[in-house]
Amino acid sequence: MACPHHTPHDQPATSATEAIVRDEKARLDFSRDMSYGDYLQLDAILNAQKPLSPAHDELLFIVQHQTSELWMKLMLHELTAAIRNIADDQLNPAFKQMARVSKIMEQLVHAWDVLATMTPPEYSAIRPYLGHSSGFQSFQYRCIEFSMGNKNAAMLQPHAHHPERAAMVQAAYEAPSLYDESLRLLARRGIAVPASHTARDWTKPYEPSDAVEQAWLQVYRDPKRHWDLYQLGEELTDLEDAFRLWRFRHVTTVERVIGFKRGTGGTGGVSYLRKMLDVVLFPEIWKLRTDL
Repeated sequence: MACPHHTPHDQPATSATEAIVRDEKARLDFSRDMSYGDYLQLDAILNAQKPLSPAHDELLFIVQHQTSELWMKLMLHELTAAIRNIADDQLNPAFKQMARVSKIMEQLVHAWDVLATMTPPEYSAIRPYLGHSSGFQSFQYRCIEFSMGNKNAAMLQPHAHHPERAAMVQAAYEAPSLYDESLRLLARRGIAVPASHTARDWTKPYEPSDAVEQAWLQVYRDPKRHWDLYQLGEELTDLEDAFRLWRFRHVTTVERVIGFKRGTGGTGGVSYLRKMLDVVLFPEIWKLRTDL
């Protein structure tokens, strides 16, 4: 009786996937062309994880923080462009960039969900290998905070040992923040903003002002007349809302994983992060909601 299956000399049956690839005429040979991995520099990225401990969970810890730094790189790219566009009265692209920053922060909020799968014993197994390294020392995060207006001269010091990074942090420290440029824009539009808030030492922490709140109230009381400025105020609100959620998810995850132990960078850990929850970046934008 003849065997119904193919003989050894027959060609193997083509799978559905192979047929689709063939029909789509997909390129399969990249010996002479740039491939996906080449374009994305995947060899460098995927070989950048160097666990120091024998613990299984250290890879999670490294990937979590490396991917967060990549998102922060994009965040800084968008924030810098938004600040420049507001300074140039180009609000439509600035709105798009600010909205993108808010979405990146949402992504970072959910990233904490993955790290929260690390239990206290799992973190304790890798903590001795971290030395004094800490997210507190992230130069990109510091640039984001400075660009958002939370200026603090003491935060320059952790980066002094690395000249290139120190220069980036210093530049963000000395430059007008997103909110500073927003207030300067209001003034250019003929809305009364005090000179103390449009031509000041940008390295100083922002001080809330009743006069600045009155300027924003003028916008919010007549949104049809000041529609793009009204939209700017709401984009700023979205941004700080997302930033608060990011900070809150951070402190909750840290408390879940390490409790109230001191941080590896020397801060009080959870106690420090909780204090940061009280920082308000755009105070008049929030206060006007009570006074409107």
